[in-house]
Amino acid sequence: MDPLIITCAPVGAELAPDATPYLPYTPDKLGETARLVREAGGSIVHVHCRNDDGSNTHSVERFREAYDAIRSQTDVIVQFSTGGAIGMTPDERASVLQLRPEMATLTCGSVNFGDEIFENSFPIMRGILAKMHEFGVRPELEIFDKGHLANARRLAKEGLLEFPQHADFVLGVPGGMEASVANLCDLVDDLPDGCTWSVAGIGRSQLPLAMAAMAMGGHVRVGLEDNLYYSKGRLARNEELVARVARISEEMGRPVATPDQARAILGLQAFRPSVHN
Repeated sequence: MDPLIITCAPVGAELAPDATPYLPYTPDKLGETARLVREAGGSIVHVHCRNDDGSNTHSVERFREAYDAIRSQTDVIVQFSTGGAIGMTPDERASVLQLRPEMATLTCGSVNFGDEIFENSFPIMRGILAKMHEFGVRPELEIFDKGHLANARRLAKEGLLEFPQHADFVLGVPGGMEASVANLCDLVDDLPDGCTWSVAGIGRSQLPLAMAAMAMGGHVRVGLEDNLYYSKGRLARNEELVARVARISEEMGRPVATPDQARAILGLQAFRPSVHN
């Protein structure tokens, strides 16, 4: 099996800052968290941005500040969200791709998200993919339901996406596919040949699905975006969630990937230190 790639999603768009004292919602806090995540064994940081008051933003300038804060402290792969927050326009969501992060997420279909709808029609997906192509950004396919894999194959038939790709299975969102090992196995079996994959279990499913993925040869996403707690009643820090997965993987005999090893596995270019001036 390849070394384990651990992605950390430290912020997200749903949590209010008063939900936990450990949410790194400013660029400086995000940069520091990225360094700690790297030291704990993480190799990708998935970026959402907030204003100073904790409200969501997809401001290009705020993403620039976040990128530079991360890059000034660590060599992790920086992966931008193009999902943003419910209600953001497709143009807002895609605007940050002009900063040319190494990766960005592409959600491959609409999904109920609690009481709201996370809209990702084919025109929206095509528009975001066009921006990814324009700026040379590698997509990560965000899969909330099995039909999203069919959507990705349709985009490939249209010539907008070329397999193999890296997919992230987000399981346990209210309205999406339920978090179970059976569902994870079903999704993995349906992936096009050569694809790599990770799983992001929501809430209490995060650790069990991470352990299944480690054993299956897949990769793992953890972080406060998906799960606030380290154990029942105890709030987690992002780096703790990464360190626990890294420790379990090492004990299973599977080393964790460095950022450079993750780049090689995912087919990304070699790391070139840079900031956006």
